[in-house]
Amino acid sequence: MNPGRLLRLAGLVVVCCWAAKLGAAPGEEPLPKTSKAPRPANPAFVVVAETVGLPRILILGDSISMGYTLAVRSQLEGKANVLRPPENCGDTARGIERIDRWLGSGRWDVIHFNFGLHDLKFLDTKGSYVAPAEGKQVATPEQYAHNLRILVARLKYSGARVIFATTTSVPAGSLGREAGGEAGYNAAAAAVMAEEGVAINDLHRLMADGIADWQRPANVHFTDAGYDRMAGAVTKSILAALPAATPAK
Repeated sequence: MNPGRLLRLAGLVVVCCWAAKLGAAPGEEPLPKTSKAPRPANPAFVVVAETVGLPRILILGDSISMGYTLAVRSQLEGKANVLRPPENCGDTARGIERIDRWLGSGRWDVIHFNFGLHDLKFLDTKGSYVAPAEGKQVATPEQYAHNLRILVARLKYSGARVIFATTTSVPAGSLGREAGGEAGYNAAAAAVMAEEGVAINDLHRLMADGIADWQRPANVHFTDAGYDRMAGAVTKSILAALPAATPAK
């Protein structure tokens, strides 16, 4: 065999072995151990074309809301335009900072929103998730309630009908969060929503029923079946908030 070809084959074997060690498939360029593969864009962030004449729905929230956005959009197809910001809305402080950008200049008929999981998390001085005893909480329940009042006032000012979704369960073993820590935040939110006359979609209660069947172990996130379950409740709450259709004459 041609010596040059032998060298190329030998080089290919070395590259394949290196790729295998790094978890790359043959034919793909492996990434250095010190770098991370870029995350693909979340499908919930894709900008969709709106149907003129249909009600406009805005979903605001963290990764839990990202998990049910597509299902809600599918369930409301032909009935409403369902949109959301192309990002994780994070904690209430970020919400206050970016709410005008998220609302934009258009009119919204219904806004379904949630904050909580990022307010109750614990971070170290570098912003990394740590055990509660090793870090500082992003916001106390009191700060959370204060921020929610500011956000609710802005959302109501938009003229939309507003729905708040309660924060789902924090299971034991979730890094950066205390098991059951959502309880105090949901209580604080319930008081704010009662004062402001805002409807509540109690996703926490919905998912607590058989939580082991819906939520991933030691993780605040859910299975596909769990997100579908939430999507049904979100769709129902949105439809209930929409003005009744005018009867055909």
